[in-house]
Amino acid sequence: MNNGKEYSVYNYDRKSKNSTIDVYDYKTGDKVRTLLNTAEIEGIDYIISYQFSDDETKLLLATKLKQIYRRSSVGIYYVYDLNLKELTLVSDHQIQEPTFNGDSSKLAYGYNNNLFVKDLNSGETKQLTSDGKVNRIINGITDWVYEEEFSVVRAFDWNISGDKIAFIRFDETEVPEFLMDIMGNELYPTQQVFKYPKAGEKNAEVSLHIYDLKTDQISQVDLSGFNNYYIPRIKWTKDSSLLSVQLLNRPQNKLDLILVDVSNKNATSLLHQESDDAYVSVNDDLTFLKNNKFIWTSEKSGWNHIYLYDENGKNEQQITSGSWEVTSYYGFDENTGLLFYNSTQNGSINRDVYSVSLKGKKTKRLTLKTGFNNASFSKDFSYFINTYSSATIPYTYTLNESKNGKVVREIKNNKDLVNKLKEYKISPKEYSTLLINGNLLN
Repeated sequence: MNNGKEYSVYNYDRKSKNSTIDVYDYKTGDKVRTLLNTAEIEGIDYIISYQFSDDETKLLLATKLKQIYRRSSVGIYYVYDLNLKELTLVSDHQIQEPTFNGDSSKLAYGYNNNLFVKDLNSGETKQLTSDGKVNRIINGITDWVYEEEFSVVRAFDWNISGDKIAFIRFDETEVPEFLMDIMGNELYPTQQVFKYPKAGEKNAEVSLHIYDLKTDQISQVDLSGFNNYYIPRIKWTKDSSLLSVQLLNRPQNKLDLILVDVSNKNATSLLHQESDDAYVSVNDDLTFLKNNKFIWTSEKSGWNHIYLYDENGKNEQQITSGSWEVTSYYGFDENTGLLFYNSTQNGSINRDVYSVSLKGKKTKRLTLKTGFNNASFSKDFSYFINTYSSATIPYTYTLNESKNGKVVREIKNNKDLVNKLKEYKISPKEYSTLLINGNLLN
């Protein structure tokens, strides 16, 4: 949670069939309070998942979810006001990707291939686009290709002031159709028809648009001067008028990171470029700081490492370096100036959690047990829950301090499983290496 001292948990009582969202203290593990109990709220029997608004005054509650593809789903959603103790139904229909604006006064979502905004104060719902059509046009939600290949479903984003929404429009008209038999529970199968481009076939044509809530106008961004075949990521910066956009060519070996200035007629400028003979990876590591400097991860050296650039994409500073990989970027703490990541610095078969300053100094290993470590940080980066395992030790969970890695408390040790395994004659695990074409492989 925002205070960095507490975390929330979804609990479901199978006997009473009630759902609760409870708050616990990181340091002690004690339950502090209950934010929501469906037994006490009229109009909702259970929830499947929940999400806080940025200011943590509201909860977005998901029910009756129906899977579409691997990552996408539709569902019935409610907003619960924690101060007023009021429940609001977002829509009578099953909708996609509802997302709060910055001050939690509005909620944008996708329905029937169009974008909508619900004003949570007035209750009014406004339809932003009207050309959405199944197997033709999608606004603000990705097609199957983007969901599968770029691991993204939501293709819209609020700016920090909550008065503009950037979204991607997918024109699937020329994409070949694929028919799939759905066996289901009936005597005969049904057929699902969807757009599926096989190798060499046309992909959806994508375009970038900005909706202005103040003027109720939609404008298109001209991307013709860049590698614009794919738009895998859009993200507003800390400046409410500047949108960052990642663009890829079709071979996916050239990436342009650009800025769109919505205060200057959607003027575009190139911020950074990546290229590779084979492939450029797309990820969600891009982090804009308060001064609009940005953190970026890249494999351009042959190893995945972390870099810092100024607001113009210049003055590159490599934060991590060496013949090893950064395997996860956890984030940056503006208060301490420390960046947190996971890497193979301690050997390619190991994973450890580290902290480092933006200048690449004061690198500190925060996990001292050799094996596989993975961290989940509190909102303010003061604590992290570490998941540890090795070839001989099952998963253990501890709460650690982020400043030094010190274990605050043990959450789960799995000692019963360790003792049980001692009763069996399990062959010891050994690691070996092979020299292949001059490279030492595990």
